[in-house]
Amino acid sequence: MSIARTDDGVDLYYEEAGRGLPIIFVHEFAGDHRSWEPQLSHFARRYRCVTFAARGFPPSSVPTDPGSYSQARAVEDIATIVRAIGAEAAYVVGNSMGGFAALHFALTHPEMTLAAVVAGCGYGAHPDNAETFRSESEKVAVAFETEGSRAMSSWYGFGPARVQFEDKDPRGHREHVEILAQHDPIGAALTMRGVQKARPSLYSMTAELEACEPAVLIVAGDEDNGVLEADLMLKRTIPRSGLTVLPRTGHVSNLEEPALFNAVIEAFFHSVEADRWGPRDPRSLSSSVTGAK
Repeated sequence: MSIARTDDGVDLYYEEAGRGLPIIFVHEFAGDHRSWEPQLSHFARRYRCVTFAARGFPPSSVPTDPGSYSQARAVEDIATIVRAIGAEAAYVVGNSMGGFAALHFALTHPEMTLAAVVAGCGYGAHPDNAETFRSESEKVAVAFETEGSRAMSSWYGFGPARVQFEDKDPRGHREHVEILAQHDPIGAALTMRGVQKARPSLYSMTAELEACEPAVLIVAGDEDNGVLEADLMLKRTIPRSGLTVLPRTGHVSNLEEPALFNAVIEAFFHSVEADRWGPRDPRSLSSSVTGAK
């Protein structure tokens, strides 16, 4: 068992597999460090893979101070892991809550980011959906406090963008929901309020996104309605970005379609390593469809 200590005294549990350039995998709210097993099995053959449990998710520490949870803190926790493994920089791959963290990490620590994969990122980002998302986030936090993790997993784990996983892979989906059922209710509630509910809108960050230096691959499922509009905005705003949309896929694309997910991000890594993932060709930025003058 490996532990990295943050500057505010939180212990982060992490696991490693493989050798090579490092990849840090950052999990979503409903998952934990175990949610990246299909990626570790694949990428550990050629890369040094690291997966960790976010603060509030055992076996990492569960701080009881609400001030210990924020989007900025989630970013610095990734930096703590990178330093703990003795790396100067790493690929950062995140889904949903982890996708937001990966994106903010690339913006905050470009010197530590080889490239970022931002999957399932966008919930609550659009101004039209912001208040609804905050309201639902508070309801989820209260559910953890009053119902407990196992009871609320019976409905949160079957949300509109998770049923696709159940339809394709009932066994895998059961394992996914069981991880949610094992969440620490205090850590989950404080994470939902401090990270999910309070994070800044991506639409208020266009200047930062336009200045993003690292290469970014955005990944979305085409049935993950909460992220699609925001992901188009990210693609149009981040200079060195690409967008992949996986067909008939929901929110947990790395588990629902692991072979497709792995193939897409592996090709991205190879392009970055070959210095073939530059900014968008300015000739494509035209209001003309055909190029006619």
